[in-house]
Amino acid sequence: MAAGTALVTAIATDGWQQARAGAVALWRRVHPERVPAIEAELEEVRGEVLAARDAGDREAEDRLADEWRHRLARLVAADPAAAAEIRRVLDEVWSPLLPEQERERVQNITMRAEASGHGRVYQAGRDQHITE
Repeated sequence: MAAGTALVTAIATDGWQQARAGAVALWRRVHPERVPAIEAELEEVRGEVLAARDAGDREAEDRLADEWRHRLARLVAADPAAAAEIRRVLDEVWSPLLPEQERERVQNITMRAEASGHGRVYQAGRDQHITE
């Protein structure tokens, strides 16, 4: 989900309060009882993202984005109609907050592959590292 990356990236911007408000609105719809915890976690994640950027630690930032992708996926699992709302928040709130070069990171990529016999498939939406 591009939304997890966009959320984590957006909370590192000056418009992070808007990014946070968009995320909180999603949880308020599906799990209103979790809103205070989500608000606190987003504050914490902002600090972690800013620290990762200061240290030049792209892997740490990617791990945070992965975590929020999973959280958003769980929201959709709990309420499939939330997918449309996540898309709206992504398009209307999070993506506009991102610097132009960061918008490329949150594009949706759909890949399909099929291997047969002893074939292998390697796909990457971004960087790919293969070690054998």
